[in-house]
Amino acid sequence: MIVRSWRGVITAARALEYLDYLLETAVKDYLAVVGNRGVQICQRTFGDKTEFLVLSFWESYDAIRAFAGDDCERAVYYSKDAEFLLEREEKVLHYVVEFELL
Repeated sequence: MIVRSWRGVITAARALEYLDYLLETAVKDYLAVVGNRGVQICQRTFGDKTEFLVLSFWESYDAIRAFAGDDCERAVYYSKDAEFLLEREEKVLHYVVEFELL
């Protein structure tokens, strides 16, 4: 399994609104791809900002490419992201899961 990690920072006042937006866009798209094995959204607030960490779980890099395109390290953004995000990363990180205990 491969974990795809993306992060974004927004104003804390809009955290709930952005969470709803993530669920309607990215999460919906992740779950529609064959080979996606789930999503977790983490957040932390510091001062007047909130950071979101989105972890999506994939069976293979081919499954990730079905979502992100040929450059699977490219971050995928949606039309209203620019309205929310204070920081915008162009690349995501991928990790191979070597051990899992649930």
